[in-house]
Amino acid sequence: MFGFGKKKGQNLVAAVNGKLEPITDVPDDVFSQKMMGDGYAINPSSKEVYAPVSGIVSTVFPTKHAIGITTDKGLEVLIHMGLDTVDLKGVPFQSQVKQGQRVNENTLLSEMDVDAIRNSGRDATVVIVYTNMDLLKEVPNISTTEIQHGDEVGKLQYK
Repeated sequence: MFGFGKKKGQNLVAAVNGKLEPITDVPDDVFSQKMMGDGYAINPSSKEVYAPVSGIVSTVFPTKHAIGITTDKGLEVLIHMGLDTVDLKGVPFQSQVKQGQRVNENTLLSEMDVDAIRNSGRDATVVIVYTNMDLLKEVPNISTTEIQHGDEVGKLQYK
């Protein structure tokens, strides 16, 4: 009734429909070795990419392949669409948000042409990274499973 005993934290939801995977399974060392931070990945089955957390859009990369969101607690979350997609110069991406915009888990961030990315010989995996891990004491354990946008991935526990 009063929420006693419940785990407090920030909800984290699937950013896109597809196959949820641990970040350590991403075929790119920068992500799989957690050089940028911890997180999760989804091999997408749809083109719509949504915000995995609520917050403010801190960055929309000029090449549209990545978007940053800062939560109200200051956590920086990077949504990176595809691997080595910076070289595509934004062509397969349609950004739907602007820097400074408030977003929540139902906000469409971008539409990505998954087929165009794959046809270019690149991986279309969407990687969600928490880049300033010093704010977190716990991140959810990720198991490989099919997931839909909006499904809860877990909770981020702040220090």
